[in-house]
Amino acid sequence: PELDIASQGDTVDEARENLREALELFFECAPKEEVSRRMHEEVYITQLEVTVG
Repeated sequence: PELDIASQGDTVDEARENLREALELFFECAPKEEVSRRMHEEVYITQLEVTVG
């Protein structure tokens, strides 16, 4: 599901751990209605290239 939660880190592993922590905090603190509102049945992921400069 898409929850619109983001994080960052100096490495991929650190970013993943920070994201895990952010998600745990969200589920711990958010009301059930907020969690339900953010849940979507379908998630679309794509990759694209852009030219810079």
